[in-house]
Amino acid sequence: MDVGAIAFIHAELLSERDRGHGILLVSAELSEILALADRILVMYEGRMVAEFARADADEATLGLYMAGGTRV
Repeated sequence: MDVGAIAFIHAELLSERDRGHGILLVSAELSEILALADRILVMYEGRMVAEFARADADEATLGLYMAGGTRV
């Protein structure tokens, strides 16, 4: 997709969220997840390994869990 299409889709997702609709976003793009999600669940090897509110998440921590690591 081009940049304009991505921006349009992101705006539509946020609009639907603001209308109270639930949205399931599956992405490996951490910047996209942090920009759009209210709550973030991380999966590793087919199971949920971590859950964060957007305010509590950052790329380094999410990437660590995505790679199978855990917090120390």
